[in-house]
Amino acid sequence: MSPKHVLAVLMAGGLLAGCAVGPDYVRPRVAMPDHFQGQAEVGQRHAPAGAELATWWTGFGDPQLTRYVTLALEQNLDLAQASARVAQARAGLGAATAALLPSGNISGQAARAYQSVETPLGQVLNATPGFDRYGNSYEADFSASWELDVFGGLRRGREAALADYQASEAGALATRLAVAAQTADIYITIRGLQARLKVARQQVQTQQDLLATIKLLYGKGLAPELQVKQADGALAQVQASVPVLETGLDAAMNTLDVMLGAQPGTHRAELMEDREIPSAPQIAATETPGELLRRRPDLIVAERRLAASNARIGVAIAEYYPKLSLSGLIGSATSVAGGNLFTSGANQAAGV
Repeated sequence: MSPKHVLAVLMAGGLLAGCAVGPDYVRPRVAMPDHFQGQAEVGQRHAPAGAELATWWTGFGDPQLTRYVTLALEQNLDLAQASARVAQARAGLGAATAALLPSGNISGQAARAYQSVETPLGQVLNATPGFDRYGNSYEADFSASWELDVFGGLRRGREAALADYQASEAGALATRLAVAAQTADIYITIRGLQARLKVARQQVQTQQDLLATIKLLYGKGLAPELQVKQADGALAQVQASVPVLETGLDAAMNTLDVMLGAQPGTHRAELMEDREIPSAPQIAATETPGELLRRRPDLIVAERRLAASNARIGVAIAEYYPKLSLSGLIGSATSVAGGNLFTSGANQAAGV
């Protein structure tokens, strides 16, 4: 290709550089109210100060809860897989970006051959004065190529790769949020069951004392038998709630151990310590529903995947159009001796 043709192709590519086939992505718009229902009451609630969004669980002011959530995040396999997907998407973005740039390749080879004199060709050559049965060849080349992204297929591919990378990051954040939220929910459930169990046992003791008093009065003829049976039924009802709460507490403790990657029963001793139910921290009441939706990682994942699919439409449409590329080679080759390599006579070049 002559320099004039190369210049013409480059100028055409420059004129079309801002064009890319396929639809341009438009973020979906959803009508949302300006305020949450009951937002004013939330703002007036008396609660401990909130924490940073990335470590929201510290706002409960419970060191044990903070330790459990940190441990769950460190060993969770789902989170490790999400982090690996982020690294994979980052590598894909790098490959899509590199496809827009020229690529080069350096190659070299050396060969030594020994000609047989028993073949027809060898017999003819052997009869030639000064024939050397040994043959050497050397070659060193540098080649480069560049696909001109005239119709924007490569740029759409990078756009899709970028959206995939952003979706993977949001997915990792969503997984982290889910692990932390589930761990905190199980821990608070344990503290709630312990509080309910404590109240139930107190009710059992109260009903037992009440039944003993009514029986005493009944024995002296001061209370009817109906009151004795009513008190006895109330005691049985309260006693029946205790095993249900104990079973739920055991299941919650085992579930927390599984979340922490430990054998069931590992943290039971420290969980049996009497602690209050953590108080919920303050909730930011200044954000609108739309702002909250834009921060939800699961919605970000869905929106970025939609953007990636939209960009891949352009990649597919670009396959209908011709592709233009520039390639060239410069190097040196000789079959005489290695010392002649890179001399003027051994130089070679090509361009397409």
